[in-house]
Amino acid sequence: MTTTEKLWEIEPSGPLRGDVTVRGAKNAVSKHMVAAMLGDGPSVIRNAPDVGEAGLTAAMLEHIGMRVERDDSEITVVPGPVANAGVAKAFTGLNRIPILMLGPLLHLAGEAFVPLVGGDPIGRRPVDFHVDALRAFGAEVDIAEDGIHARAKELRGTRIDLPYPSVGATETVLLTAVRAKGRTVIRNAATEPEIVELALFLQRMGAGISFSPERRIVVEGVERLHGAQTRLGGDRIEAFSYLVAGLVTGGEVRVHGCPQDRLVTPITTLARMGAEFQITDDWIMASAPNGLRSAAVQTDTHPGFATDWQTPLMVLFTQASGMSVLHETVYENRLAYVPALQSMGAEIEVYDTCLGGPACRYHDTGAAHSAVVRGVSKLRGGDVTMPDIRAGFSAVLAGAAAEGPSTLRGVHHIERGYHRPVEQFQKLGLNLRSREV
Repeated sequence: MTTTEKLWEIEPSGPLRGDVTVRGAKNAVSKHMVAAMLGDGPSVIRNAPDVGEAGLTAAMLEHIGMRVERDDSEITVVPGPVANAGVAKAFTGLNRIPILMLGPLLHLAGEAFVPLVGGDPIGRRPVDFHVDALRAFGAEVDIAEDGIHARAKELRGTRIDLPYPSVGATETVLLTAVRAKGRTVIRNAATEPEIVELALFLQRMGAGISFSPERRIVVEGVERLHGAQTRLGGDRIEAFSYLVAGLVTGGEVRVHGCPQDRLVTPITTLARMGAEFQITDDWIMASAPNGLRSAAVQTDTHPGFATDWQTPLMVLFTQASGMSVLHETVYENRLAYVPALQSMGAEIEVYDTCLGGPACRYHDTGAAHSAVVRGVSKLRGGDVTMPDIRAGFSAVLAGAAAEGPSTLRGVHHIERGYHRPVEQFQKLGLNLRSREV
C-alpha cells in the first residue's frame, strides 16, 4: 500500500502585504460543538473556521449519535439519542476534545468512555485536573490503558479548586456543572476569551453562570438546556500570527475579523519592539519602517502574553536587533520547535532556568523553557518537519523571511488549526505551493 505525504514548498517572495480575514478561534469552535450536545434542540455556530479540529470533533459527535451539518462558515449540531456512550478508540491521541465530552455524556447517558488524549506535543497536559473534578461531581472514574471510563447516576454541584488555571480543566468543569444538581464554584479558573465565549454560549442555552473577582466562576445547575445560536469572535492567535508575518518579512498585513480587545497585550509587546500600528473598529495593521529592536517576554495565563503567541514571536526575535529573551511558563516543552529554526540559521540558545521574569513552576524541573535569541539573524531555507500547530506557523514565517527555498513537512498540523492557510499566505504574496509526494 502506497502512502502519500503532503508538503509545502516556499520560495521567498519579499515583504508580505495585503489583507487577511480571520474567522472564529480554533480554540473555541470545538468546545462550542461539545456544548451543543447538551441542548434539547439544534445549535448553530457561525463564523466557524475551516480547520481540521472542527472536522475531528464533528466525526466524534456523529459517532456518539449527534448530527452535524456544515455550510461554509456555519456549523449546526443537532442532538439526538446517544447511540454510543463513548468516543471511538480510532480517535485516540488525535486531540484533546474527547475528555471534554465526559461530563456531557454522563448527563446524557449515565456512563462515558473516551480514548487517551492527544494534541500537540508541547508539554504535559495531565488529565488529573479533569478526573479529580469529575469525581468531585460524584462520578466514578477509572483510567485504563485504552482510555477513561466514567459512570454516574447523578452529578451534584461542588466546589472545585484548580491547582492551576487550566483552560481545559475549566472547560470540563463548566460543561459538567451546567446540568449538575445544585451550585458549583470554580476557584482559580482560566479566564481566556475562549472560556468567556463558551460560558456566554452556555448561558444562551439556559445555563446559570456568573463570574466573580479572583478567577471565581459560579454555576447554578439546571435540569435542561435548549439549543442556541452564536457567532464566534475572531481568532486572536491567528490574528497575531499574520501581523507578525508582515513584520518579519518587512511588509505589513491588515488583519480583519479580530477586535482590538483580544490583542491588547501583544499589540503593546510589538509596539515596544518598534512596530507601528493603525487600528480601527474593522482592522488592525502593523509595520516597522524603522526596524525592530529586542525584547524580553514571559508567557502567562490570560490576560498575560499567551503561550500560543510565542512561536511566531520567536521568529520575529530573529529579525530584531539585539538579544531577546523568551520565558515560557505555561508548557514545559513548548520550545521543542527551536531546533528546526536553528537549522534555518536562527541564533537561539535554550536554557532550563527562568530568564526574563520571576521563577516559574518549571524553575527546578530541568525543563528547557527559556530562550535567548540573537538578532538580526540571516535565515536560510531548509527542509523542516512541523511538530505541532503553532510551531508549524513559525516554520512558514521563517521560510518566508529566509534566503532560498524551503520544504515544510507535517503540514497537517497547521491545517488542523489555521483557516485555509495556503490561500491566506498566497493572498499576501507568498510563493507557496502545496503538493503530495
